[in-house]
Amino acid sequence: MKITDARFVTSVATLNQLPRESYPQIAFAGRSNVGKSSSINALLNRRKLAQTSSTPGKTRLLNFFLVNQRYFFVDLPGYGYAKASKTLQQSWLDLIESYLKENKYLRGVVQFIDLRHRITPLDLDLLEWLNHQGLAVILVGTKADKLSGNGLAVQLGFLRQDVAAFSVEAVIPFSAHTGRGKNELWQVLSALLREPAE
Repeated sequence: MKITDARFVTSVATLNQLPRESYPQIAFAGRSNVGKSSSINALLNRRKLAQTSSTPGKTRLLNFFLVNQRYFFVDLPGYGYAKASKTLQQSWLDLIESYLKENKYLRGVVQFIDLRHRITPLDLDLLEWLNHQGLAVILVGTKADKLSGNGLAVQLGFLRQDVAAFSVEAVIPFSAHTGRGKNELWQVLSALLREPAE
């Protein structure tokens, strides 16, 4: 996919603040510190478009990025950050669930998993919920560059085994550092967006 323009548009705290444009949308979800923002930046060929942080849980709003002036990438708040208060965690959950349930422009969800570890119960809970909503899900295993060839194959095998009961569009090993998986992810996203891949 050739990226001619990618820009931050707005941060949303409530559904009545959603952009009014009827562009198709792809949402990006994952645990705090899974490498979600870095992966979005790599996907869009930008270094600092989605803000990365060493502090987990920094993204607390729905952040909208307009890509090629034709569709939105939506960075969702990271989940599973233990130090966030229960009230704050619930407010994030309510916002995310409402957005995912009530958005007629949403074409799919990219769920990021740290490929160095087995998938967590929280990840599986989200995947089950997304399946229940009938949403297309792409599983992206981040930090693939941190694993050896054999180690990567083993972890991918575990991931595919752990999600075998669920419906997913693809399971893609990805590295924001090396660009591994970028073209494969764009192929799947392009199909969901009904855009040419090249």
